[in-house]
Amino acid sequence: MPAAAPSVALVSILAADRVGLVSAIAGRLYDLGINLRDTTFAAMGQGAEFSAVCELPPDLDLAELERDLSGLPELEDARVEVSDYEFEAAPGPETLITHRIEVSGGDQLGLIARLAEVFREYGANIVRLEAQKTTGPSGDRYVTRFAVSIPPARAEICLSAVANTAGSLRLDCNVEEV
Repeated sequence: MPAAAPSVALVSILAADRVGLVSAIAGRLYDLGINLRDTTFAAMGQGAEFSAVCELPPDLDLAELERDLSGLPELEDARVEVSDYEFEAAPGPETLITHRIEVSGGDQLGLIARLAEVFREYGANIVRLEAQKTTGPSGDRYVTRFAVSIPPARAEICLSAVANTAGSLRLDCNVEEV
C-alpha cells in the first residue's frame, strides 16, 4: 500500500520580534518532519510575521501542529494559525521574479497604490512587497521594495512607467534585473 501523501498547510505566526524567533520556529518544524515550501518572515515595527506553506507528514494534523507551535517559549502571546493550504503549492510562472525595484524618498500617500496600478496595467505580478520607514539625521525616509514578475515583452515600457511615476513624485528609483 503506498504511503499517504503529505498534507499541505499554511502556518501563520504574528509575534513580538526577538532574536532567535525564526530559529525556534524553523527548528521546531524541522523536528516535526515538516518540509518548508514558500516561506516569508518580516519584522514589522516591534512585531514579526512568519508565514510558510508546509508539507506535513501524514501522521500530523493541523490542530496538533498549532498546539505544538503555540507551546514554544518564543511564541508566548503570539497568534499562531495553522490551516489547510487551499491553493496549488507549486509556484506558477507568474511568481518567477524578473526584477527588483526600490523606490525611496519622502512620504508619498498612495505610492504603493500608484505603483501597483502601473504593474497591473503592464501585466506584471507583484511577488513580494516591503515598505519601511526609517528615521535618520536628515529626517524620515520611506523605502518601498517590489519583487515583480514582468512579461519580457512589456518589461521596458513597464519599468519606464515605474520610473516616470517615481520621478514625478521626486523619489529615487533603482531597478535590478534578476
